[in-house]
Amino acid sequence: MDRQLGEFVLRDWREQDAPSLARYADNRKIWHCLRDLFPHPYRLEHAREFIRRANAASPQTVFAIATQTEAIGSIGLSLGQDVHRYTAELGYWLAEPWWGRGIATRAVQAMVEYAFGELAVHRVHAEPFAPNLASARVLEKAGFSLEGRMRGSAYKDGSTVDQWLYAIVNSQAAGTQAGGNSAR
Repeated sequence: MDRQLGEFVLRDWREQDAPSLARYADNRKIWHCLRDLFPHPYRLEHAREFIRRANAASPQTVFAIATQTEAIGSIGLSLGQDVHRYTAELGYWLAEPWWGRGIATRAVQAMVEYAFGELAVHRVHAEPFAPNLASARVLEKAGFSLEGRMRGSAYKDGSTVDQWLYAIVNSQAAGTQAGGNSAR
């Protein structure tokens, strides 16, 4: 993938992204908003393994958010299985120096277009921790609707936290596979 987001780009991960990935990802504020699969502290070896796995996936569903010179974040989809085969969960993070510039919103919009157009996904959802109001705002600005609050649904950093459930549905695709046996 190579999608322009103004002066930024969504693109495949590159081996040479490992140093900037490790530098920006090693931030407790970012870790605190993500699942525990995202390590803290975040080291160069974590970055190299992440890039290897992201590029080995088929179809590719995890991409770098980048400037012209370095990776500054990540965005990806976890594709659903079985009865959820036309859905995907969205996750993303952006380096702290780049917060508040609309970059995450544009990246989310581009990923939704990719999910609906290239991956034939009908519904994309995200589950930010309830205290992460900035992420909730990104999703709202990208066209997602709040479907509910999942009380006590996650355990992070020694505390149980609520999560928001946001989703966007491709109205042109919804229902087209209803009753069918089509499998991804």
